[in-house]
Amino acid sequence: MKKYLLLFIIAVFAMSCSKKVEVKGKITGGSPLERIEFIEASGVATLPLINIGVNKDGTFSGSFDAPKSGMYVVSYGGKQNLIYLKGGQKLEISGNGMTFPSEYVITGAAKKNNDFFTATQKYLSTYAQTVNMNELIMKDEKTFLKGIEKVQADINKNIDENVKKFNPDNELIEWKKNDLSSTLLTIMNQYDVTHKQMGNPSFKVTKAFTDFENKLQENKEVMVKENPFYRQYLLGKMNPDFQKYAEANSKGKTDITTSELFTEYLKKNQKDLSQTAKDYLLAFVMAQSDIHPGSPEKTVEKIKKIIDTDIKDATIKEDLKKIQFAINGFKIGEPAPEGALLKQDGKAYKLSENKGKPYMISFYASWNPYIGEATVPVLKEVVNFYKSKMNFVYVNLDDTKEQFVKTSSSLLKGITGVNVYGEGGLNSEIAKKYGVYGFKLPCFIVVDKDGKIASKPFFNLGDPELVTVLDKQTGLSAPKVNPNVQLQQGAGMDPAVVAAQQQAAAAAAQQQAKPQPAPTK
Repeated sequence: MKKYLLLFIIAVFAMSCSKKVEVKGKITGGSPLERIEFIEASGVATLPLINIGVNKDGTFSGSFDAPKSGMYVVSYGGKQNLIYLKGGQKLEISGNGMTFPSEYVITGAAKKNNDFFTATQKYLSTYAQTVNMNELIMKDEKTFLKGIEKVQADINKNIDENVKKFNPDNELIEWKKNDLSSTLLTIMNQYDVTHKQMGNPSFKVTKAFTDFENKLQENKEVMVKENPFYRQYLLGKMNPDFQKYAEANSKGKTDITTSELFTEYLKKNQKDLSQTAKDYLLAFVMAQSDIHPGSPEKTVEKIKKIIDTDIKDATIKEDLKKIQFAINGFKIGEPAPEGALLKQDGKAYKLSENKGKPYMISFYASWNPYIGEATVPVLKEVVNFYKSKMNFVYVNLDDTKEQFVKTSSSLLKGITGVNVYGEGGLNSEIAKKYGVYGFKLPCFIVVDKDGKIASKPFFNLGDPELVTVLDKQTGLSAPKVNPNVQLQQGAGMDPAVVAAQQQAAAAAAQQQAKPQPAPTK
């Protein structure tokens, strides 16, 4: 299968107002240790909208507010696929635990649109094997353009045939054609770059080439809003110019960030670009380069300022603030917020009960198997060392209080501290206030004796920075530990992976057009 045409599987579409989506279904052979997540696909850095548990019999159900009708990512067991959802719709989805969600069956109101989507994707998978795109890219321009035009005609013909067969919504049809245009543009940019790299840096395409590019971008304002792949195409086009700009303007500036450079570049070198496009592109670069768990506080504050002053779109601004908070947490010194918490006996518990003594909050859930395997043994050592000088609060985020009682009585048996439950699990008040999602479990936050945040979120008890915070808060000096001790596979993940997940871009396609900002660290 040729790599460039695999890019056709990327899909994003968004169109209407926010309405609740109800979802239910069954995964035959599904594991109760796995979770199902839905993520809005066209956003710049969107977080999971819901995290649903699978029952022992494979059934599941839940509901969430869909920001837009359009393409969403459904994630399960480390695998992802795209699904088309409309606000106000009841979604019925089923599959086999071995192949879900790579393969799924839709019934009910969402059937016709997703049958259309599945049919067109299946055709693309087969069609990709008939075109040697690598060979076509090496041809002369006239032959290349003829080949690209044939690809466009063949796929559009299939889209039209499936429109007659399934009668999908007009908005979905428009998205399919815009998605095809985005893919063809990326291939065309690859052609340009390849020929410049073949010993002819002054190589220039003809007017016929640029005319075809412009024709593919007649809906560019819609495409930049709906399709992350089109945003990557735009970034790829401006990347050589940005590289030169970054190199010239980062000399002697040891702490300047990629986001700062790109913000300046857009203002000075891309004045003709629409504000909408600037917002989406800047947001993409920030999510990829500077919003990650390892960002120093100075960088976090710089990014906050850029979001406030340079991002104009209210939805993009809000999304970026949410992802930055989820990744970087509170500002040190902010009061630790309260949240509804229950003890095993059903009595309410307040975090402020710890005032006068520093404490560490540990968020966890039983459906994460790595917590029992890797976290608990390390946690015991940490608690035993610091317990004379600080308190420990373990916040369970299981789906039910019954599961919390069972888990805390077994998993944390014999470990000093207070066991409490956030009712509603990941949908609880406490999880929302502290920005806790499935990918952040387990998560550890230190609070000082005055009830103020004393650390960013940590995912690894062996992190030297966390040990430093604990030592500072207690006045103790812990023995050195192995910083590579991991609490959970995937915890503290690379920001590009997080961003790719929240933007729902398939990994193979991400690598083809991912922007390459100049290193500034």
